[in-house]
Amino acid sequence: MSPKVPDALPTHSSRTPRSFDFAETPRPWYSLHGFYGSEPFWLILYFCFNLGLTLYNKGVLVQFPFPYTLTAIHAFCGSIGGYFLLARGVYVPAKLSQQDNAALVAFSVLYAMNIAVSNVSLQLVTVPFHQVVRASTPIFTIALSYWFFKTLCSREKMMSLIPVIVGVGFATYGDYYFTTWGLILTLFGTFLAALKTIFTNILQSPPISPPPPTTPSISPSGFLSFIPKSFIPPRLHLHPLDLLTRMSPLAFIQCVLYAQMSGELDSVKAYSSREMTAFKAVALLLNGIIAFGLNIVSFTANKKAGPLSMTVAANVKQVLTIALAMFIFHLPPSVMNTVGIVLTLMGGAWYAAVGYGEKKSKARVVEKS
Repeated sequence: MSPKVPDALPTHSSRTPRSFDFAETPRPWYSLHGFYGSEPFWLILYFCFNLGLTLYNKGVLVQFPFPYTLTAIHAFCGSIGGYFLLARGVYVPAKLSQQDNAALVAFSVLYAMNIAVSNVSLQLVTVPFHQVVRASTPIFTIALSYWFFKTLCSREKMMSLIPVIVGVGFATYGDYYFTTWGLILTLFGTFLAALKTIFTNILQSPPISPPPPTTPSISPSGFLSFIPKSFIPPRLHLHPLDLLTRMSPLAFIQCVLYAQMSGELDSVKAYSSREMTAFKAVALLLNGIIAFGLNIVSFTANKKAGPLSMTVAANVKQVLTIALAMFIFHLPPSVMNTVGIVLTLMGGAWYAAVGYGEKKSKARVVEKS
């Protein structure tokens, strides 16, 4: 069989007891230590951090409307936080070759490019249209996983994705307007988001033995033929904090460059001289600290749950953000919005149930063998 990215990746072997990872000894998920190291725990934590930061960002961007600079602040906090935890001995950095470091630089470009394309596309399409297209990220993830690894998820999982994706369309139903370039960039941004999620998973995966001679070739062909095999990053088995600490300074530099090229930095300087207060500065710092926490949780959840589960969680977060916004600002939901929210939540629950059932089946097979 060909190599595949498993649904739940093995835990990174730690060389210090203060690591964020957990013991390799299997524990039932319902025990305290077992739950802290389980996929559901990290997905729930990711969901809560993501939802909280999304709502926080909406409030911050109203007062500080500079998305590239805000992302640079997030990356700066990630750099400081990562190096602080490294100095405290929380994790041990991996020894990488020059080729491995070059792969990380390329990944940082993908990371920053994903943010830039998303921000540019939002200026050419309406927000509801942008959300609907981005909801199709699971489809891109499945297609890319098949292209890279010749693997497909089960039919039941694919069926459960239908309400997850369609539900977002209903929940965000509104003024659908887009230009030709807006459509192209939004689709490209969705593709980049799926690619980034898969590559994050690969960089944290352990190396695999060479495939047997009978393994089918994955030479370029088909509609994804523009992605060569050499484009896939190496499996470096990086600790989530190690990956975050290496990525954050690179992302910070690139976001500052984007802000400079777009003219945003000039606006930030003018804003800082006129409207910046101590309260706003503290709010931005707190926002960066929460983003640092989200990145830790996001990388760890990706490592444990897999790319597809992360995109499903993102869709569920999207509709719950809409529901919470309606509740907080007393906005009456339409029938279409309600149907969409219910559909997505039911689809997310269905997806989780299917995944849990598949893991139990695999565990039984392992026990019998």
